[in-house]
Amino acid sequence: MLRFLTAGESHGPALVGIVEGMPAGLTIDCELINRDLARRQIGVGRSARMRIENDRVEILGGVINNQTIGAPVAFKIANRDYENWKNKIVPPQTIPRPGHADLAGAIKYNLLADLRLVAERASARETAMRVACGALARILLAEFEIEIGSHVLEIGGVRAEIPDAPYPELFARAQKSDVMVADAASAEKIRARIEQVMRDKDSVGGVIEVIALNVPIGLGSYAQWDRKLDGRFAHAVMSIPSVKGVEIGTAFANAREVGTRVQDEIFLNDKLKMTNAKTQMTNDERKMTNDKIKFTRRTNRAGGLEGGVTNGMPIVVRAALKPVSTTMTPLQSVDVAKREPALAVYQRSDFCHVPRACVIGEAMVAWVLAEAWMEKFGGDSMEEMKERMSE
Repeated sequence: MLRFLTAGESHGPALVGIVEGMPAGLTIDCELINRDLARRQIGVGRSARMRIENDRVEILGGVINNQTIGAPVAFKIANRDYENWKNKIVPPQTIPRPGHADLAGAIKYNLLADLRLVAERASARETAMRVACGALARILLAEFEIEIGSHVLEIGGVRAEIPDAPYPELFARAQKSDVMVADAASAEKIRARIEQVMRDKDSVGGVIEVIALNVPIGLGSYAQWDRKLDGRFAHAVMSIPSVKGVEIGTAFANAREVGTRVQDEIFLNDKLKMTNAKTQMTNDERKMTNDKIKFTRRTNRAGGLEGGVTNGMPIVVRAALKPVSTTMTPLQSVDVAKREPALAVYQRSDFCHVPRACVIGEAMVAWVLAEAWMEKFGGDSMEEMKERMSE
């Protein structure tokens, strides 16, 4: 019902995206999309390319007078660096970088004569368009008060202290940090770690956490394996370049515990009990009561999902990112043209990409939630969807 495709190369003229299935009547503010694109460019340890690009989205179709019309939405993001490369003669790249798609991709597509043809599409530059498409999904979800945010849990083995604060405050604190860390003291330690890695001419990875708030019970399904929402989150987030692990809630810590210390116990919602205690209820009051969440949890180790279905608690998705493959300190490889050992050649790249992965993770989580939302509530227009929700 809802899908997107992207196209374009890292140093081509532009990235393009097509979003299909968005209901008509959704008001689109391009500045909200551009804000997320700008967030993708933040962070200590970014490459020199971030001083060149100034990503802004151009809508080519599917939106008239700032509203979707039910047709596919077409996006374009220009690559400013294209002007620096379009007439440049670049020698073939024949030494694959360990950890990158270079070698496997070249063998798959018969591109061993020039590995750069693999790198152009496998580049994380593609994620700029994913952020734009995900921002559209976020705008849809915001119509129903669903909020998505993120923060960094650790970088380079340095773990951040997590402030005891409501999630919206946590997001706001992280957003003020150039390393997307909510705790100021932890941010300083992590920043120092990144700067040390830069001096060492190396790269560093880390762990991010994406949270979705106000998600109702019942999105997703346990009825078929490919409808389980936790699996769909894992698929979407794992597709982000460098992500090598995804956990829902505190999954890996849970694996080291016994069952009675892992499950999220269920309690009656106290406010609901008080409401039901009324001797007289109007029809409107009864409807409001039935619409409320009837149960509550005091923990959220399951990350808001049980059996592949949302359970009304915040959705919590964590992603582990390996260090960037390209390093200034060369690694052993082979020259596929000369068939002899060689050192991988450095190409402009990030020292640390973890902070910017937060907004990419948000985009993918938003997209999966928007898909599940459309499956449950449907509707070819926003008006129809809202009517279905009120039934």
